[in-house]
Amino acid sequence: MGEFPPFPTAAVAPTEAACGASVELKEISYRRGAAVWKATGPGRAVAVKVGDSKGVAVIQREAAVLDAIGWPDYLLASGEGEGVAWLVARWFKGPSTWHAFAPVRSDTDGKADALSASVDLCRAVAELHSSGWIHSDLQPSHGIHADHGVRLLDCSWSWREGTEPVAGFRGGITHLVAPELAASINAGVQPVPPSTAADVYALAGTLWTCVTGRWPLDYAVAGIEPGQLTPAEIRAHIADCRIPLDTAAPWPAFQDLLRPVLLGRASDRPTAAELVETLAKVAK
Repeated sequence: MGEFPPFPTAAVAPTEAACGASVELKEISYRRGAAVWKATGPGRAVAVKVGDSKGVAVIQREAAVLDAIGWPDYLLASGEGEGVAWLVARWFKGPSTWHAFAPVRSDTDGKADALSASVDLCRAVAELHSSGWIHSDLQPSHGIHADHGVRLLDCSWSWREGTEPVAGFRGGITHLVAPELAASINAGVQPVPPSTAADVYALAGTLWTCVTGRWPLDYAVAGIEPGQLTPAEIRAHIADCRIPLDTAAPWPAFQDLLRPVLLGRASDRPTAAELVETLAKVAK
C-alpha cells in the first residue's frame, strides 16, 4: 500500500470545520496516489481523500462529480495546494455490501439480510441511473449500507450521460468489466463512454463476488493466471467471452438470477430497477 503521504496543511481547517477541533486521523488506504483518512472530532467523523502525483486528477474528478450530483451533505469541502488535491466528505456508518454478505460466505445463514442488502444496492444504482449518472466503478466495497439507504463511494469515474466522457477510463476494476466495455477499451479509441448496461454487469458481478468470495469468471478453468497478466490482457480474455462463470454455488437461487445478467448480451441485460424487482422475489 505504500507509505502514507503527509496530511496537507490546506485540508486541516476544512476538516476541523467539518468535524470539530482536536481531530484524530486514522489512515485507511493509500493506493495509486490517493490516500484516505478517517478524521474524527467531537462533532462527527469525515473522510479526507488526498491525491498526489497521478492521484491529483482522481481527487479532482471525484470532487467535481460529487458537486455535480449534489447528494446532500456528501461533499463538504475540496481544494488544491502543496502539489495535491483533496476533498472532505461525509463518513457513512454501516457495512459495505461485501461485509453484509459475510454470513452467507461463512455458511452461517444471513441470507435474508444479504438479500435485503442486495436489493438496496440495486435500488441505489437504479436511482443514480434515473438521474442520468453512471457510477462506472461498482465493486463490493463501494456501497455502504447506512441507516437511510445505500451510499455509493469512489465516484471518480462516474459520468453523466450527455456530457463528454473522461479520457483514460479503463472500465473500473478489471475483474468486473463488461465484455463489450473491455473490447471498446482495448480497441484504444478514447474516450470510452461508460453505459448503464456495463454498470448493471458490474453490479451483478459485485453481488456474485459477495456471495462466493470469488470473482465471477473462472480464470483457472480457462487456463488463465490473472496475476501474471496485465489489465489489458485480462480485458482481452473477457472481451472474447470465453471464460466461464465460477462454479461455486453457495446460494443457487440467488446466483441463478445473476447468471443471465453476466452471460447475456448487453442489449438483453435488465436495468438496475428491473434487477431490484427480480431479486426481491428470490427464494431464500
